[in-house]
Amino acid sequence: MDLFNEIWNSIVFHASGFAPVWGTPAGVGGTALLLLIGYNIEISLMFAIMGVAVCHGLPKDKRMKILGINNRIFMVIVLTSLAVIVECFLNYCKLLTWEYSWWSIKAPWLVWLIGYAPFFVMAFIVHDMEKMKNKFITLGVIFGVDIALLLIFGLIGWM
Repeated sequence: MDLFNEIWNSIVFHASGFAPVWGTPAGVGGTALLLLIGYNIEISLMFAIMGVAVCHGLPKDKRMKILGINNRIFMVIVLTSLAVIVECFLNYCKLLTWEYSWWSIKAPWLVWLIGYAPFFVMAFIVHDMEKMKNKFITLGVIFGVDIALLLIFGLIGWM
């Protein structure tokens, strides 16, 4: 799910001719491999590990409530909020750039709604699927869309 966000972020950079929605500033730290404008190997591994880790931390009972809220919804709210707080801190420290007013510390709801909530929601949906076949189909569709977008926009020179 995160790769999809990184793809449209790269498309915004190319289409706008100005800046990606988020990026890693040049000259700050280094990376083993830059995959897309705001996406490096370290971030991709972090999301892979985070997805597995948060799913292992879910209560076994999908219907259990925490503070009167379904635990899956509660965990999406808490984890997404924590991730956005970290992103705001990284932006404040100038380790993550945000160039648009609608994607900023002053407007964190889009970072919350588009940046992280879908990641956790889909991780939990796939985790809770009972049939392995359904998990593979869902992941195949997600990866298929990502691969198609990378191919299409890569071939036309937008990546």
